[in-house]
Amino acid sequence: MANKRPELTALEPSTIREDDLARLPEMTGWFDPILLAKLLLRVIISDVFGQYADRRLISAALDPLPEKNLVDRLNVPGFNSKDGGAVWFDYVADLGDGFDATYAIAYLLAQPELQVEGYKQALPRGNPVITGGDQVYPTATRDDYNVKMRLPYSLALPDKGGESHPSIFLIPGNHDWYDGLVNFLAIFCRNKPTPIGDWRSDQRRSYFGVKLNDNWWVWGIDIALVRDMDQPQADYFVAIAKQMRKGANIILCSAEPGWYKAAEDGDSFRTLTYAARIAEHAEDEQGEVKDLKIPLVLSGDSHHYAHYFGAGTHYITSGGGGAFLHGTLELEPEIKAKWLKDEDAALKLETCYPTKEESRRLLDGNKSFGARNPELTWALATVYLIYSFALTLRPHLDVVLIEFFILGSGIWAYSRYQEGYNSAKVVLVAGAQALAHMLIVGGISLLALWISRWFFSSIEWHWFFWLIYLALFAFTLGRWVAGHIFGWSLLITCRYFDMNHNDAFSAMRLDSHRHFLRLRIVGETVTVFPIKIDKVPTRDQWQENPERAKNPLASVFRPNPAMQPGLIEPPIEIRAQHARPTSEVKTPSELPPQP
Repeated sequence: MANKRPELTALEPSTIREDDLARLPEMTGWFDPILLAKLLLRVIISDVFGQYADRRLISAALDPLPEKNLVDRLNVPGFNSKDGGAVWFDYVADLGDGFDATYAIAYLLAQPELQVEGYKQALPRGNPVITGGDQVYPTATRDDYNVKMRLPYSLALPDKGGESHPSIFLIPGNHDWYDGLVNFLAIFCRNKPTPIGDWRSDQRRSYFGVKLNDNWWVWGIDIALVRDMDQPQADYFVAIAKQMRKGANIILCSAEPGWYKAAEDGDSFRTLTYAARIAEHAEDEQGEVKDLKIPLVLSGDSHHYAHYFGAGTHYITSGGGGAFLHGTLELEPEIKAKWLKDEDAALKLETCYPTKEESRRLLDGNKSFGARNPELTWALATVYLIYSFALTLRPHLDVVLIEFFILGSGIWAYSRYQEGYNSAKVVLVAGAQALAHMLIVGGISLLALWISRWFFSSIEWHWFFWLIYLALFAFTLGRWVAGHIFGWSLLITCRYFDMNHNDAFSAMRLDSHRHFLRLRIVGETVTVFPIKIDKVPTRDQWQENPERAKNPLASVFRPNPAMQPGLIEPPIEIRAQHARPTSEVKTPSELPPQP
C-alpha cells in the first residue's frame, strides 16, 4: 500500500509533485450556508469588538523605533535595475483564493522578464512586490496563509538561499482583519524577515513607507475594518514625511478604492484624503513646505481593473491577483469627489477590465446558479420541505403569511447588509424573490395534497410518511427551481437594477481576467504597465518545469500551453508636477484632526 502523502501544510515547496496539484484548493464557494454563517459571525465580532482591540495600536507600542531609524529600516537595497537606473516594482492585490489563478499571477511575477503583447521591450521583474490587501480568502487562518498564499508564491519563485532576496510588502484587507489581524501580524510583521519563496517580508507593522529612490516612495496604509487611520499610524507617516526629500513623490496604496464612494462621504476616501494632507503639510527643519506630491493612488478590494483620472492624480483599482472576478457594471463614468481640493473636480473613468459589455455577458453564468452552488440549493430545498410540511398540516392563509414574512425578512436583511443601504428598491427585490419562493412552496404543497386526495384518499397518512412524501418534491423539483429563482434574481438585479454586484459575480467564481501592475520609475515619471491574462490555465495544464534540472530557481510548475500576457491599456505615463508659483504654496497650519 502506497504511503499517504502528508498534509499540504507540512510539505516543503521543493517536495510538491505534479500528483499533489489535485489536492491544492479550488476557489471559495461563497454561497455555502456553513461558510456564510462563519463569516457572519466573524464580521459581527470584528464590527463589535474590533475598534476596542485595535492591533495596530499594539504593534506600534511593541515597535518603539526612533523616528530617524524608520526610513533606514525599509530602505532595502537592490531596488534599482540595470535599465538606465530605472526602478521596477510590481503591485498585486486580492490573491490567495483558488490555486490556479493565484499561481498564474505569481508565476508571471516571478519570471526574470515578461514579453507582453502590445509592447516591444521585455519588462524586467519588479523588486519590491507590493500586495494591496486580502492575502487569503475566505478567512485569515495560519493554514490558509501557508497553503493559499505562501505555497503558490514559493512554487513560483523558489528560495535560492543566501542573503540577497527580492522584497515583498503587504497591507491587510478586510479578510486579513476578520481574525483581528492576529495571523497577519504573526506571519508577516516579525523581528526577522518572513520567507515567501525567495521573496522576503521585512516589515514590523501592517503599514509601511518604502523608499524606492530619493524621489519616489510607496506609502501603504492600513485602514482596518473601521476605515480610519489610527494615531500611531498617522504619527508614523508624519515622521516618514519629515525625512523625505523636498519635492519627492508618493505612490499611495490602500486596501479599498475609497474614491468609488467619494461622492457619498465615504470613510475610506476620507482616510486617503487624510494621508494626502499629511504629505501636503510636511515641512522641513526650516518650516518650509516640502511640496510632496501624490500622482498615483492604488487599491485592490474590487476584483477588476479600473483607471480613473482627475485633479492631477491617477486612481487605479487592480484586484486581479487570484480572487473571483468582479464585473464593472457599477462603475460610474464620472465621480464627483467632494473631498478633493477643487470641489468642482471629477474623476473620469479612463479604462476598465473587463469591459461593461463583457460584464453583462458574463452575468449569464448565473443561469446555472444551482449547478455552481449546490450547497445553497440544498438549504433552500430544506426550507421548501419545512414550509410545505407546515402548509399541508394547516393549509390556512395565516401560515402562508407567517412563512412569507420570515423568508422575506431574511432575504431583506441579507440584501440590506450586502448593499450597505436600505431603500424601497431593496424591499421590493427581497419581497419579489420571497414571493417567487412561496409560489413554489405553495405549488409543492397543493401538488402533494392533490395526489394524496386522488390516489391515497382511503389511507390515513402519518406525519412521518408525509415528510418523506414531500421531500421527494422539495429535493427534486424544489431544488432545481430554487437555484433558478436565486440565479435569475442575481442576474436581473445586477444587470438592470444596479444591485447585488458582489453576489452576482461571487456566485459564478470566475477566475478569468486576471491582472497585476508592473511599474517603472525614471526621473519624475512613473509608467504603469497593467498586465492581463484573459484566461487562467486549468489544473491539468500545470506541468512540472523541466528547466529546474538546469536552474533550481525556476518555477516548479509551468503552464502548457504558455500564457500570453498582454496590456489592458497602453502604458500610463505619469509625470509628477511640482512647479507651482510661490504664491500658490500655502503655509501649513497644524495638521487637522483625523476624519
